[in-house]
Amino acid sequence: MSADRWHCLMPYPPAPVPHAASGPLSGLRLAVKDIFDVAGYPTGCGCPLKLAQSGIKPRTASAALALLEAGAEFVGKTHTDELAWSMYGMNAHFGTPVNPAAPDRIPGGSSSGSAVAVAAGLADLAIGSDTGGSVRAPASFCGIWGIRPSHGALPLDHTMELAASYDTCGIFARDGATLLRALQVLLPDPGVALDAPDLLRPADMWDQLAPAPRAVLERAFAGQSARELSIFPQGVEAAYATFLTTVNADARDSVLPFIRDTAMPLVRGIDGRVAAAEALTEPEIAQARADRAVFAAELDARLGPQGVLLAPVVHDAPFRLDAPLAVFDSYRHHAMRLLCVAGLAGLPQVVFPAGQVEGAPYGAALIGPRGSDLALLALACEMTKGQTHGSH
Repeated sequence: MSADRWHCLMPYPPAPVPHAASGPLSGLRLAVKDIFDVAGYPTGCGCPLKLAQSGIKPRTASAALALLEAGAEFVGKTHTDELAWSMYGMNAHFGTPVNPAAPDRIPGGSSSGSAVAVAAGLADLAIGSDTGGSVRAPASFCGIWGIRPSHGALPLDHTMELAASYDTCGIFARDGATLLRALQVLLPDPGVALDAPDLLRPADMWDQLAPAPRAVLERAFAGQSARELSIFPQGVEAAYATFLTTVNADARDSVLPFIRDTAMPLVRGIDGRVAAAEALTEPEIAQARADRAVFAAELDARLGPQGVLLAPVVHDAPFRLDAPLAVFDSYRHHAMRLLCVAGLAGLPQVVFPAGQVEGAPYGAALIGPRGSDLALLALACEMTKGQTHGSH
């Protein structure tokens, strides 16, 4: 805690967390987002009322436990947006972690503390969760590596639920090789191989970029021969509307009962999401879930067994902490039009540093077939060999 000038670790009283004396992750330090239980600690979920109700947890979430049993050493629990229901990394109750790569910019959420801990060098690995982009956006914003795995690939026991059909356990690291070491522990089965990857350039994702971020992406994928395709057959807005309805429907079932039961005060941002979730009708939800299934099936067909999308993560660099209110209100909607793709289809997405926009980090991504997590990460490592896009 004494080294945490970035305000990324929760200030809990330290408790011993056992780890294996030797293993494939020996020598690596692990931070864990404060929605995952760690035995000996409370789980606050970025929410004072959750923290008050938590008590000390007796068990550790399986994903964290697997890394500890592989030799990683626990260094602390990390800050999160309240109830993990935002993507900026700003918490009205506990503050905002400082983005080490761009201190005047947002760190990205809801896994802000985990991303910052890795970018700051306080941890080598960090666990986060990714529902709508909560690992991928902070990885891009902080100039580090991150993965949203195939939906259901990693366990989520002893973890706060936000939106069950989207929630994933994601991992951060400062480099691809370290991330691959961790993922090999978590996914002992190698999964789907990418022996002859079919590189694809999703035009309707790239078309959402302004010239500066687009130029960064062009450089990141220079030399990669890819054929162009479209992945939003009904249009970007239709897919985004489907995402919003389905994710809010899940949250209505998981988070809203707690919000109602406690009558907790709703900070700006969450208040609008709660209102949207409460306004949903059953026919709207049923239609959106059917549309999501169609989108996923069509994207699966477009990718086939070897298809890999060379994709943007978000539309722009992280915005400044003192940005106008209009930016706070609009940024996430632009970002989610890109982030929703992997979530809607349940596909793995790897994020890696690609360059800078306006002096702040900007990442690139690969999206691959379901179950290709390890092969996709290995491919990203291979593609970025010799590149020098660090976190600072």
